[in-house]
Amino acid sequence: MTHATIIGIDLAKNVFHFHGTLDDGSVVFRKKLSRGQVLPFLSEQPHCLVAMEACATAHDWAREIGKLGHATRLVPPQYVKPYVRRQKNDAADAEAITEAVSRRNMRFVEVKTEEQQVSAMACRTRQMFIGQRTQTINALRSRLSEHGVIAPKRKTGIKKLIALIEDETAVISEKVRDIARVYVDHIEQLTAKISDATKAMKEVAKASEVAKRLQTMPGIGVQTAMAIEAFAPDMTCCKRGRDFSAWWGLVPKQHSTGGESRLGKISKMGQTGIRSQLIRGAMSVIAAATRFGIKKGVWLERLLARKPKLVAAVTLANRMARAVWAMLTRNEGYQNPEAA
Repeated sequence: MTHATIIGIDLAKNVFHFHGTLDDGSVVFRKKLSRGQVLPFLSEQPHCLVAMEACATAHDWAREIGKLGHATRLVPPQYVKPYVRRQKNDAADAEAITEAVSRRNMRFVEVKTEEQQVSAMACRTRQMFIGQRTQTINALRSRLSEHGVIAPKRKTGIKKLIALIEDETAVISEKVRDIARVYVDHIEQLTAKISDATKAMKEVAKASEVAKRLQTMPGIGVQTAMAIEAFAPDMTCCKRGRDFSAWWGLVPKQHSTGGESRLGKISKMGQTGIRSQLIRGAMSVIAAATRFGIKKGVWLERLLARKPKLVAAVTLANRMARAVWAMLTRNEGYQNPEAA
């Protein structure tokens, strides 16, 4: 009996499609299995290459399938799409996955460990609470503005709003005041949850050597260091620092043709949260340099002289990403190139 050497799986909630092929591309089987039949079926197969699209559930499946002795590969969905022939369906997706993974120059997503996914979940949960708090504050401001109560933005604004709500002499009806207190209670609950998540993140960062090393770089704090540790791939998959910065989407997007190089805005590929945190960290470095003065002739001073601050921040974030790669691959702290 012929056994497949490559198995492509189109992941889903309950119904999974399998496409097995040989190295030459000839089809061995096409199957549709339920969720409970996936692992028993693969346990009966000889050790082979199992490929899936990189998605939310792919990392857990890759770990479980790897325990059976199979080699697992996660292919980015945008790299699978060109291999879908004509109409799109689950069976065609599974066939496209096997076709994509067989390419020698194909790029893959590193399988995350369970610890990495836990850290990523903690970072995303904290960020979700921050977004919900901002949304609630904006809703409270807009609702009270309809009743003639205006307050400035930022934290000082919400403090003034809370003070007005609790001020019995303020011209606010009791019904509006009661509804506003519901908003205030929700904001305080979210603030407490954010504080607890931040404390837990700091405790984990204290015990992490990688997080400590990353925080030696200006512009990288606890949040960015923990996010890099949670979301960044294995440094061995990047040959140089530019590959790592390209992984975060901090390099220019190309649209070159006819031998003419055309570079546009940054590609914005990779994990959005880390890229934005690196840019915010670069903005803090630029703000500190602008406020406290910057040494004449250094790279940042020359950059700010010819570029807007936001453009300079993206450029600095690119440089920070390359430095992060060097620090993690060499297991050393931050070394200021200007001091050298």
